[in-house]
Amino acid sequence: MSRYLYSLLLYLLVPFVLIKLVVRTRKSPAYGHRWGERFGFIKTLPNDKPVIWIHSVSVGETIASAPMVKALMNQYPNYRFVVTTMTPTGSERVKKIYGERVSHVYCPYDLPDVQNRFLNRTHTKMALIMETELWPNTIAACKARNIPVVIINARLSEKSARGYAKLSSLTRNMMQNIHQVACQTENDGERFKQLGLPAERLAITGSVKFDMSVDDEINNSAALLKSTWESGLGRKTKILIAASTHDGEDKPVLDAFRKVHEKLSDTLLLLVPRHPERFDRVFELSESLGFNTIRHSQATETSIDTQVIIGDTMGELMKLYATSDIAFVGGSLIKNGGHNMLEPAALGIPVLSGPSVYNFTDISQQLEDAGGMKTIQNSEQLAAVVYDLLTDDAARKKMGGQAQRFVEGNRGALQKLLKQVSETIDHLG
Repeated sequence: MSRYLYSLLLYLLVPFVLIKLVVRTRKSPAYGHRWGERFGFIKTLPNDKPVIWIHSVSVGETIASAPMVKALMNQYPNYRFVVTTMTPTGSERVKKIYGERVSHVYCPYDLPDVQNRFLNRTHTKMALIMETELWPNTIAACKARNIPVVIINARLSEKSARGYAKLSSLTRNMMQNIHQVACQTENDGERFKQLGLPAERLAITGSVKFDMSVDDEINNSAALLKSTWESGLGRKTKILIAASTHDGEDKPVLDAFRKVHEKLSDTLLLLVPRHPERFDRVFELSESLGFNTIRHSQATETSIDTQVIIGDTMGELMKLYATSDIAFVGGSLIKNGGHNMLEPAALGIPVLSGPSVYNFTDISQQLEDAGGMKTIQNSEQLAAVVYDLLTDDAARKKMGGQAQRFVEGNRGALQKLLKQVSETIDHLG
């Protein structure tokens, strides 16, 4: 497929994209704001400083990129930084992390005129794109303006690579236009090369997600929160967190928790849906299944019969993980590829995951080999493993310790990535 045909197809899809935005706005009103930014209609930035554009599609990637972005801001105070995300939750996270130190806009769609408008109005001199956001028109527009594009913390699953390979001419041309790819693993790098990336433009830096920091504030606030919950319950409790769950996972998790709770009445389930538009539905599901359920946003105090807490706030996942004894990481019981299992691992919490982890193939296998994670296939296995770990303190603590040591032993990607990015910035004209 040529880029011309690709662009034509995207233009034909614009009406459907707008319809989807309307539908999403009904479920989550924040999607109704700032539509123009998605089409490049943003306020023109002052042209007094060169601009580095950082794109991170999700909240998780925004958090993972923050240490690098902050380091670059300190190292290059004469540059302006623009951060784009796709979702309102990503926008909120950017504002919370950086305040007014960066400009945030929604990522412009991959249409030629949209990208040209965005680049004209931001005066971008360099683009840093997190992980797997590979957009042919975006990269081509940057190349035409001699704007180096660096894919940072890059990963490419076998499934994604097969998809790109089906569009071989479009993908190969795109790869030729990328200035550099800093990959998480050798396997990721090989897939990029197979798609046409010149070998000299590839660097293996590891995953910056290993370099996350867990400060005392998180642990202290988590301890206070758990103490408040236990005060309301009138007893000590052991907490299973099911984090970043998707539609199709909540009921199996609740069914598994029921089996555990029937044997261990001092347990509590902390259920955290991935997307905020599902908070109410998951709350209603839990109640309909007979669980005494509260919303974290509306009540920090539990009652003596509370069984399930719905984690319906944004930006608190690490704190909620830190209250817990075992973590199930969602997006993995359905075919969604999983989510970041390094977050609970960094806190020394045993990690459980379903079989679908194609977004974290190498990391999940290494974490499991290190003894910090177990893969479960279904609700029954989840119940059995949770029960075994909650009734064996030594095994649970050992598994959590192995998870934490795995994370600590793989730190260092951030410094490697900063070196690669800094070399490119230093050569900007």
